[in-house]
Amino acid sequence: MDFAAGEKRSWLREQGVRLLPMVGWAERGGYGAIGHGNSVPRFHIAWGTGPGVVAPFVRRVREAQTRGLVELRFRHRVDALTATNGAVDGVRGRVLAPDGRARGQSSNRDEIGDFELNAGAVIVTSGGIGGNHELVRRNWPKRLGDPPKRMISGVPQHVDGRMIEIAEDAGASVIHPDRMWHYTEGIQNWDPIWPMHGIRILPGPSSLWLDATGRRLPVPLFPGFDTLGTLEHIARSGHDHTWFVLTQKIIEKEFALSGSEQNPDITDRSIRKLLGSRVASGAPAPVEAFKKHGADFVVERDLRALVAGMNRLTDEPLLDFEQVEREVVARDREFDNPYAKDLQVTAIHGARRYLADRLTRVAAPHKLLDPDAGPLIGVKLHILTRKTLGGLQTDLQARALRADGEPLPGLYAAGEVAGFGGGGMHGYRALEGTFLGGCLFSGRTAGRAVAAEVRG
Repeated sequence: MDFAAGEKRSWLREQGVRLLPMVGWAERGGYGAIGHGNSVPRFHIAWGTGPGVVAPFVRRVREAQTRGLVELRFRHRVDALTATNGAVDGVRGRVLAPDGRARGQSSNRDEIGDFELNAGAVIVTSGGIGGNHELVRRNWPKRLGDPPKRMISGVPQHVDGRMIEIAEDAGASVIHPDRMWHYTEGIQNWDPIWPMHGIRILPGPSSLWLDATGRRLPVPLFPGFDTLGTLEHIARSGHDHTWFVLTQKIIEKEFALSGSEQNPDITDRSIRKLLGSRVASGAPAPVEAFKKHGADFVVERDLRALVAGMNRLTDEPLLDFEQVEREVVARDREFDNPYAKDLQVTAIHGARRYLADRLTRVAAPHKLLDPDAGPLIGVKLHILTRKTLGGLQTDLQARALRADGEPLPGLYAAGEVAGFGGGGMHGYRALEGTFLGGCLFSGRTAGRAVAAEVRG
């Protein structure tokens, strides 16, 4: 907390990382003042997205490589940690055949040799388990109901949890494996990079959220309000999917997509593209591409036709038109006056009081059946695996701990493999805008601690 509230911004700026001035307000909660949710906007977006955050650190590593201080061993798969007299002192595994596939794509696993490397310390930064659905289901928390039979992946296939198990075999303690953060607004990528590739919709508050049978999700499970509360509700519903019902006006203003490739304006650091896609009329090009090509999108001018199209996307037609119509008409009725008892409508009005949301993220209130706002759009939403909130237990120096609470000499862990620090610093929940900071802080902590140990 001290790092986040103080040094973090200036330190990142020194590295060359810049943030967009418009701060997003995700995970609003919708409960009481002391309940779950962000009380203020805190979702900062880096200028350049993920590649923009990584670039300064890559540059420093490459400079160190040029000076002979760093060796990069690509295609070296670690299968075990080595130890001498109880202290971790290296890794061993298999060398994999070269592969020219792009970043994130599944590459070959053809083994062409062995390797073993020794060092004064080993830092594990291999990420979580989101690409391994079997492991996700094995660790699925009972408090969230039954694990979904079908999920899509928000991370590449290599984010498989192997190094967590390998470190555990070497004596490291794994804690809170049931702490997870999976998204409920996943859509299948129409142009996938990895298997079961899903993209998360970062929604504004206006879409009508229905369960698989056409019933509205309960208060306060509105778009962008309570991820785990919504996940639990879905898991206990007996179905793995839900629906957004919205209009063209809503998708133009309120649909943002996760991933650097889905935000070329910000990734390319182009002010011209940014103004053209975020401020000008119409939806951003990546959003329109999903509306046109995505397997989960239905676009119609008529509500009955929309429901029929939505039913064609499921194994059996679960949506009853009269039920969906009842929910849509009831919602629309609340816009007859500038005041309303519907808490989602109240939340929409409240969101527009925040200037950044009013300008870029929240559509002007309107009825779904307003023909001038159309066409109508139905979006089938899947559970999207993403973040691991538990993992290797570490101390304040990022040293991996054994089951007895003592450090395992020579082994460190940082980032998501360590639950973003400590083995689960977020607890059972998290707040959007806090994940990357934990990776940066725990990584810096581990690097400094290892440097101090190696130097003696």
